[in-house]
Amino acid sequence: MSKKVIVLVEDNPIDEELTLRALKKANIVNRVVVARDGAEALDYLFARGAYAGRDSTETPQLVLLDLNLPKLGGLEVLRLLRETDKTKLLPVVILTSSREGRDLLAGYGLGANSYIVKPVDFTQFADAVRQLGLYWLVLNEAVPPAGDSEKDVS
Repeated sequence: MSKKVIVLVEDNPIDEELTLRALKKANIVNRVVVARDGAEALDYLFARGAYAGRDSTETPQLVLLDLNLPKLGGLEVLRLLRETDKTKLLPVVILTSSREGRDLLAGYGLGANSYIVKPVDFTQFADAVRQLGLYWLVLNEAVPPAGDSEKDVS
């Protein structure tokens, strides 16, 4: 698999560790950048604050976004990502424990590419992460980098 970056936005250390273990178990070798709140996620994605020196042309392949975050909630992060040309097409998968219908509707309404409720059982969680990785990192055709839109993707 590609070594492109996955951004995991997760404030719960246990869920963070479970997600990292599940990715490793699925042989997903992509580098994972963990942001523990919504503000840190935006700083990384927009290469500002503590991440101001980051190569801003290096776009993550996938963002795994929890909804219930400190400082700035996941839905607000998603809204801000979709308002900006640089990140409006970035694949964002909401990975949350919320089964609230309003969160599901809001997530899709703001442009989430997928909404996954975290299974409680680790085996089921690991399988969900494996399938997620297979689809988004192997099968899915990523949006070409800016300036490559005229190239043939076949």
